[in-house]
Amino acid sequence: MPHYSSIGHYLLTRLYDNGVHHLFGVPGDYILRFYQQIYDSPIRHIGTTREDTAAFAADGYARCRGLSAVAVTYGVGALNVVNPIAGAYAESSPVVIISGAPGVNEQRDDPLLHHRFGPFRFQREIFERITCASAVLDDPYTALRQIDRVLAAAREYSKPVYIEIPRDRVETEGFSMPPESFVASGSDAASLQEAVEETLQLLSAATAPVLIAGVEIHRRGLQQKLRELVDLGQLPLAATLTGKSVIDEHHPYYLGIYEGAMGSVLARARVEQADLVMLLGVTLNDVDSGIYTAKIDANRMIRASLGEIYIHHHRYPRVLLADYVAALRDRLTPSIEPGLIPQAADEELAFPLSGQPIKLSRLISRLNRLLTPEMVVVSDTGDCLFAAIDLKVHESNFIANAFYTSMGFAVPAALGVQAACPERRALILVGDGAFQMTGTELSTIARLGLNPIVVVFNNRGYSTERFILDGPFNDISLWRFERLGEVFGPLAGFEAGVEEELEAALAGALAVRDRPSIINVHLEPGDPSPGMRRLAEHLGNKI
Repeated sequence: MPHYSSIGHYLLTRLYDNGVHHLFGVPGDYILRFYQQIYDSPIRHIGTTREDTAAFAADGYARCRGLSAVAVTYGVGALNVVNPIAGAYAESSPVVIISGAPGVNEQRDDPLLHHRFGPFRFQREIFERITCASAVLDDPYTALRQIDRVLAAAREYSKPVYIEIPRDRVETEGFSMPPESFVASGSDAASLQEAVEETLQLLSAATAPVLIAGVEIHRRGLQQKLRELVDLGQLPLAATLTGKSVIDEHHPYYLGIYEGAMGSVLARARVEQADLVMLLGVTLNDVDSGIYTAKIDANRMIRASLGEIYIHHHRYPRVLLADYVAALRDRLTPSIEPGLIPQAADEELAFPLSGQPIKLSRLISRLNRLLTPEMVVVSDTGDCLFAAIDLKVHESNFIANAFYTSMGFAVPAALGVQAACPERRALILVGDGAFQMTGTELSTIARLGLNPIVVVFNNRGYSTERFILDGPFNDISLWRFERLGEVFGPLAGFEAGVEEELEAALAGALAVRDRPSIINVHLEPGDPSPGMRRLAEHLGNKI
């Protein structure tokens, strides 16, 4: 039976082959041997200030590269990544969690080892709930096959996976065996053909069809196919919040974000008056439905997601979204009618106004003028997310934790984004409360010489909760964000309380290309985005 170099080396080789050229994490004694192998491999390790921020960074990396990895120690390290990995599972981001573990002999002898919190299987059982595949690499005869199986599952399902490697198996030789059978799913030809035929019939009869594209378009890499479908049929397109930037938002057929009562006025009018609505890759969660204020009649709806097609009340099983979109693009007759340009011309913004305190709506309008095709917006949870609905970003240039909505996502995720795509510059939108949770990762960004621009929406507390139910529990410490360079390292800091200061800060931040910049933007607590106000009113009725 042929053998290979160590199990750890094989894992790193397969990760690199799958496009993982950076690995995030914090070392610990049960993972140190693997860390030495990382150091000797072509994969670059990026050490973070905490394990949870390493997982958020890996999430951002996976959304750009299609796969990522985070390596942590057993117990205290691994349990720290449970929340961000749960978020990656909810948002379909394929992160590989690699956890060290006590050695096989140590576990067999059952000593009272540090970091242990019960039977050794408990950690694996926890992660089995929030991953699509898992493996414990304790058997050198099956370890290599297990690695291939788990990585294939991450790719196939676009979900996190869990790999546990006992520390006395990292340098153990692995043995080649016939690969474990993993058959990639495919579309049923008959279901696909019938679904496409019925769709084309309905499209030809429709006078006002509209597409709504969701997060699955991102995760399956279908942006180009979607764009070709829109252009060919001259079909107006809205996006969900979790699917934001599935198409360049300057595209003439883009309507805006459809999120029921919380989204674009234009998108809402066109979608709810359409005689045919096609949902492509849309997950019908409460965020994307505007807390269930969306109004789409099932009798005029086509929904393609999660491997099946619903057309009115017909169900076509085993039809992959990629095959369905491609088949529609290939079969659709090009429209010969003059294309409708639904977007209104952008209004010129008179900015700055002398002595004018910064209003949230004007901040977003000014940031809109800042965006370029190289700039990717990474938004945290809170009012910055709902305000970002009105940003016009370029294709695939918006990343957020929009469904799972875990505060503290944006700063570490931007680390992963810029590591994955160094040619892109991140514009980080984050509230003051969310920054205080994970903003220490800006020190890692500074250490690496990356150059994102961080805009802190400083409204002195947890603004989303304030508009749902106010109280002193929503107050937080007041930080001087612009002075963090004194602690974090090379960092350009700016403060803005009026529009002239914001204009100067943006100009200064854009000019800084060799280190990160942070702008402490002072906003009034009583000045929410329209979307946040509507959300708070709805949720407040449920408290």
